[in-house]
Amino acid sequence: MTFSWTQHRFSGGALALDVANSVILRFDAERRIDRYADPVAMSDFATAANRFSAEKALFGTLEPVALENRDAFLDLREATDRHFRAGVLGTSTGEGLADLLDAASAIIRLHPAKTARTQLDAATAHSALALVTFNEPQRLKICPNCQWLFLDRSRNRSRTWCDMTVCGNRAKANRHYRRQKKEPVA
Repeated sequence: MTFSWTQHRFSGGALALDVANSVILRFDAERRIDRYADPVAMSDFATAANRFSAEKALFGTLEPVALENRDAFLDLREATDRHFRAGVLGTSTGEGLADLLDAASAIIRLHPAKTARTQLDAATAHSALALVTFNEPQRLKICPNCQWLFLDRSRNRSRTWCDMTVCGNRAKANRHYRRQKKEPVA
C-alpha cells in the first residue's frame, strides 16, 4: 500500500510529533497502520517534511534515515509518543522521560556534529528534546478524532483538532448526521 505524505500528515506542529503520528489508529490492533513499515514511505517522509513540517526552517534540508539507524529511529518515535501522550493524559512517569532521553541520545550519538541536524532521525531527536523543555506544556493536546498529538498554537489555546479541515470537519459532519437522525422526517 502506498501513502501520500500530505500537509495534513504534518499537523502536529513539531517534527517529533509528526513522526509519532506516523502510526495510524495506534490503539486499534485490528486497523493499526504503521506508515514506516515500508522503507520507501519512511524515505518519502523526509522529503515531505522538507515541504510541510512546521519546524522545517530549524533543520535545513532533511535527509532520510539511514537503513542501519532505522530501529533506533523507531524506538525514538515510540518513546516520543509514550512520553508526550502520558503528559497530556496526566499519567507521565520519570520512566517515560528516561526512555525518551535514552532514545534521543542514542540517535544523536550516531551522527557527527556537522550532519546531526540534517538527518531526519537526528532532527527528530532535537525536536523531541525541545518539546521536553517547552515552556507551555498545556498546549500539547491529543486530537479527539484521530488521537494524534499536536501543539495548539492558537492565541487562546482553544484548538480542538489536529487539523480543522480533516478531523474538525469529520467531527462536525458526524454531529450533524446524529442530529438529523434524531429529527423525524416531515
